[in-house]
Amino acid sequence: MSTHTPPAHTPTPAPAPTQAPTPRPTGPLSPSRTTATAARVLRQLRHDPRTIALMVLIPCVMLFLLRYVFDGSPRTFDNIGASLLGIFPLITMFLVTSIATLRERTSGTLERLLAMPLGKGDLIAGYALAFGILAVVQSALATGLAVWFLDLDVTGSPWLLLLVALLDALLGTALGLFVSAFASSEFQAVQFMPAVIFPQLLLCGLFAPRDTMHPALEAVSDVLPMSYAVDGMNEVLTHTDMTATFVRDVLIVGGCALLVLCLGAATLRRRTA
Repeated sequence: MSTHTPPAHTPTPAPAPTQAPTPRPTGPLSPSRTTATAARVLRQLRHDPRTIALMVLIPCVMLFLLRYVFDGSPRTFDNIGASLLGIFPLITMFLVTSIATLRERTSGTLERLLAMPLGKGDLIAGYALAFGILAVVQSALATGLAVWFLDLDVTGSPWLLLLVALLDALLGTALGLFVSAFASSEFQAVQFMPAVIFPQLLLCGLFAPRDTMHPALEAVSDVLPMSYAVDGMNEVLTHTDMTATFVRDVLIVGGCALLVLCLGAATLRRRTA
């Protein structure tokens, strides 16, 4: 009598566990994620007093030195002090922001953050908010020093000076965030200053009225945001009330800062170099 042996049952292999996809933010910009990013950046800066001193104190020191360079000619300080009140914050915020953001890129911090449910817009807005808070402190100190201690003679309201100085600092922050995407080292980030800041400094009308420049250079200066920052400061210097030209200058500087921030978010890569 033969015995039929049923074929051995081959167990079906269990399906390999699938890795859950990294959650992505559902909206273009989240206030909670933005403020959390800004708080993290501020906590890091709190442990870097030299960076805070560079951002907050250097414009004040430069204005102080400038005032006493022209000690024998106070009128000269009145003529250029207001313009430099907007230029110094822009330069320092550009330099510090570009280097600080590049450190985040090269250390891998940005890559780890972007692996979390954090959008590019949240990240850029968080950095802008953190450095913007420092820009408020910086601009308030520099404006207060120039107007109430160094006796900068301003026809208009000092609060309008503060507004332009703050927008200039935010523009410097936006430019620093943007150029950090194209640098692979802190040295390269510093090298962007001659390319981005110095041409604007020469063509903004600080050294010569823009309408007396060569027509080609005047046309270039018309599209550079620092030109409108200087024009806005000069409007406050010479007019008691807010003028239409001042409003135009403020809107252009603020719009340029917003545009550069959007470009910075667009160029932010998910993988660091």
